[in-house]
Amino acid sequence: MKALVVDDDLMSRIVLQKILSGYAEIHSCVDGNEAVLEYRRSLERGAPYDLICIDLRMPVMGGIEALKLIRHDEGLHSPLRPRATKVIVTTADDDRDVINEAFRELCDAYVIKPIDAEEFTSVVHCLFPGRTAEIVEGPTC
Repeated sequence: MKALVVDDDLMSRIVLQKILSGYAEIHSCVDGNEAVLEYRRSLERGAPYDLICIDLRMPVMGGIEALKLIRHDEGLHSPLRPRATKVIVTTADDDRDVINEAFRELCDAYVIKPIDAEEFTSVVHCLFPGRTAEIVEGPTC
């Protein structure tokens, strides 16, 4: 499995990388613009990301705008496999309007920061049933 972690905060990237290290090959970006470019490169290589974890509030390009572009590119590249890449929004913003907008833009899950490792792992298990990590046992979804 391949995962892309997108967050302008270094500690958030480190936490997510540590949690995901047992599950995936992890790449990271510091803003939405970098994430869109990296996602496009992964499509061109024929190896798109399985999971993207993206913050909403970042400089240059925020997570919602990046998610719109990523879903658009995904649809153009793989029209028979829409939303094949799972997206978890990871942000400190718990405003209902923001959460609803993220889901309208086709995120698969929304996790509020600070990231709780157990909660995040549970979300990963729900999005990828049957996938296990060496150090974490999967909960029931």
